[in-house]
Amino acid sequence: MTTDISNYDNAMAWAHQRSAGVLMPVFSLPSQHGIGDLGGDAYRFAEALAAAGQQFWQILPLNPTNASAGDSPYFSSSAFAGNPLLISLDTLVEDGLLDAADALPLTDLDPVNVEFDQVRPFKLAAIRKAAAQLIGGGLGDDFHEFAKSNAHWLDDYALFNELEREFEGQSWCDWPIALRDRDPTAMASARESHAAAILETQVFQFLFFRQWQALKHHCNQLGLKIFGDMPIYVSYDSADVWANPSIFKLNDAKRPTMVSGVPPDYFSETGQLWNNPVYNWSALQDQGYAWWIARMGNLFEIYDIVRIDHFRGLVQFWEVPAGSDNAIGGSWQDVPTYDFFDALKRAHPAFPVVVEDLGIITPDVVEVKEHYGLPGMLVMHFAFFDDNHDNPYKPENHPELSLVYLGTHDNNTTEGWFQEVDDAARGRLGHYFEGDNPALSTENFMRLALASRANIAILSAQDLLGLPARARINDPSLPWNNWRWRMTASEFNEIPWQWLQDACRNSARLVD
Repeated sequence: MTTDISNYDNAMAWAHQRSAGVLMPVFSLPSQHGIGDLGGDAYRFAEALAAAGQQFWQILPLNPTNASAGDSPYFSSSAFAGNPLLISLDTLVEDGLLDAADALPLTDLDPVNVEFDQVRPFKLAAIRKAAAQLIGGGLGDDFHEFAKSNAHWLDDYALFNELEREFEGQSWCDWPIALRDRDPTAMASARESHAAAILETQVFQFLFFRQWQALKHHCNQLGLKIFGDMPIYVSYDSADVWANPSIFKLNDAKRPTMVSGVPPDYFSETGQLWNNPVYNWSALQDQGYAWWIARMGNLFEIYDIVRIDHFRGLVQFWEVPAGSDNAIGGSWQDVPTYDFFDALKRAHPAFPVVVEDLGIITPDVVEVKEHYGLPGMLVMHFAFFDDNHDNPYKPENHPELSLVYLGTHDNNTTEGWFQEVDDAARGRLGHYFEGDNPALSTENFMRLALASRANIAILSAQDLLGLPARARINDPSLPWNNWRWRMTASEFNEIPWQWLQDACRNSARLVD
C-alpha cells in the first residue's frame, strides 16, 4: 500500500513542514523541590525554545509513577491520570493554596538525579495541604466540571488509589474477592467509607491538569506544539486493568496469563520482558475499542501530537507466558490493525500521531504506517554499526515523512555513545563530516541530524549540552536507577539556544 496524501487532515500539516524541536522531560527540568515541575522553569524553557525557532517540545508520559516500578512513567497506576509530583508548589503558593514556608527549597539532594524517596513524601504532604485548603474553601464550578467530564476514569482511579493504601500496596488481585471482582455492593461501600480520600485524589488531579493546561496554553500561544508520549501498554497494578479486566489476557483469578515484551534486539540479547498484561484484542473488538477511543481522546486533549510507543505492537505483538524469566520464549500475535485504526480515526478524525517504529520492523508494519500516513522515527545511533547500505537509519535513506533523532530517551547520550561504540562505528560516522571542522563531536553529529531529509528533527537537551552518560534517562536493559536525570540550574542557563537557532536556519528548519 502507498500513502494517499489526499487523505491527510489539516491537523497533519506539521508533519510535512521542515522543522525542529527538543526532547526534554518535565521531571528533568531544574527545580528547588527535587524534581522538575509545571512551574516557572517549564515556562522559561518553553519561551527559550520558541525564541530559538523551534516548533516542538517533546516530553515523556505525564502519568503517575510508582517506587515499586522504578518510577518509570511507562508503568503507571493510570493511563489517564497526571503525576502529582509534577505539580508546582510555587504555583500553589501563587494561587493562595500554600504558604511560602510550605514551598521552601529541599536541601542536600543529589543535584543531577531525582531522589524519589525524599521528593515524594515532601511534595505529597504539601499538595495534600493545598487540597485541604481548596476543599475547605469550597470547590467551585471548575472543579465539578473537571470531575464530571473525567468521571469515566477519575472515579475508578481515585478509589483504586485509596484501596492500594488500605491494603498496603498489595496487588489488586490479592484484595478481598468482592473488591477484586468489583462487586457493586462492595464498591458502593468502599466509595462511601473512603469518600474523603477519594475527593482528595480528585482534587490532586484537578490541580495537576489545571497547571498542565495553563502551561500547554502558554506553549501554544508561543507557537509551540507539545509532543506527548503514549505507552502502548499499561501496568498490571493499575486502575485501568482493575476496572477493565475483560480487555486483557487474565485468568479467572484476574492474574495475567500472557505478558508483554520484545524479542532479542539491540538493547538486550534475551529480549526485553516488560511484564505488562497484553490486550485481549477479541474483547476490545467486540466492545468497539471503547477503552482505546477514550484513551486517545484524553491524550489528544492534553497534547498537540501523540507519539505511540512501540507501534509495532499494534500490528503484531510479542507475548510471553506469565512467570517467564526473560522474553526469549515468546511468540508473535496478530492485532486487527486496520479495523482498530479505522475506529480510532472515526472517533478522532484529526489524529495527530507519530509512531515509534524502531527495532525489527516487518513489511506489514510499514504498510500500516504508510496506509494511514503516520510519520515514523529514525535514530542516528543505529546507523553506523555495519556497512549495510540499506540501513534505514543512514542519512541517505531517510524519508521526508519522518522524525530524526540522534537517540531517544532509551539511548545513551551521544557523548556516552561515543565512549561505548567501537572504532569502526566512529569511522563510519566520521565519513559524513566534511568542511573545516570534521571532528567527531556531538555538535557535528547534531548538524548531521539537522541536515537530514526527514521533515522533523528532534534533539535532546542532554546532547545540546554535550552531557556524558550520567545524563542518560533510561537503559532498557536495567530495571532500576532510570528516569532520574535532572538538569541543574547552571546547565539550564548554558543551553546553546543561539547555536540551535543558527544550526536550524542553516538546515532550513527555522521558524521565522
